[in-house]
Amino acid sequence: MTAPILITGAGQRIGLAFANACLARNQPIIVTYRSYRPAIDALQKAGAECIHADFATTEGIDAFIQTLKSRTDTLRAIIHNASDWLPESKDSDPAEVMNAMMQIHVMTPYRINLACRSMLEQGDTATDIIHMTDYVVETGSAKHIAYAASKAALANLTLSFSRLLAPRVKVNAIAPSLILFNPGDSEAYREKTLKKSLMGIEPGAGVAVASLQFLLDNPYITGRTLPLDGGRHLV
Repeated sequence: MTAPILITGAGQRIGLAFANACLARNQPIIVTYRSYRPAIDALQKAGAECIHADFATTEGIDAFIQTLKSRTDTLRAIIHNASDWLPESKDSDPAEVMNAMMQIHVMTPYRINLACRSMLEQGDTATDIIHMTDYVVETGSAKHIAYAASKAALANLTLSFSRLLAPRVKVNAIAPSLILFNPGDSEAYREKTLKKSLMGIEPGAGVAVASLQFLLDNPYITGRTLPLDGGRHLV
């Protein structure tokens, strides 16, 4: 029986696109979601195992790990896609913002990776952990300082876990910049953002799906971050 891929934060955008791609090729998946969306019903109907998970607290992480282990004892891969994007503002407590960003982007994958190590090491072939980081790891962000710092910490977890788990488990990251606009983004914002990369396009979730599949299929890459930024570093 084919071991499932765990995808966190699969209710929308990249996580949802990759979940649907897995189902299209009959790859079993277990997905998490924080907020209910109609897409969750569609995933479940198509064969996905869907688990509500709140990674904002230690108790939420513990509950998820317990539930996961009750559903399967083996995993083909873990895709850490769950994310939040809290900005600093005059109305927010900086400590709360930093704690929230570190909790979801660092503590959650850290705890899940350690707890699921044996589930990834069951078979004879290499398995995978993939962290979704961000282009801002290279540049920082004046408006999302805690977010950028937490994604940088996640990038460092990629290095440490690749050392710990090799050669049984490959651990890599993908660092996207613009992939998909949000429906409410203004035309002015869209135009400004497109000018930040050499390619100048909104590529869509398919490029992230292809990148994830590339890392899963390649047996000789670990401890690396794959940039997905349309040449933004050269603008």
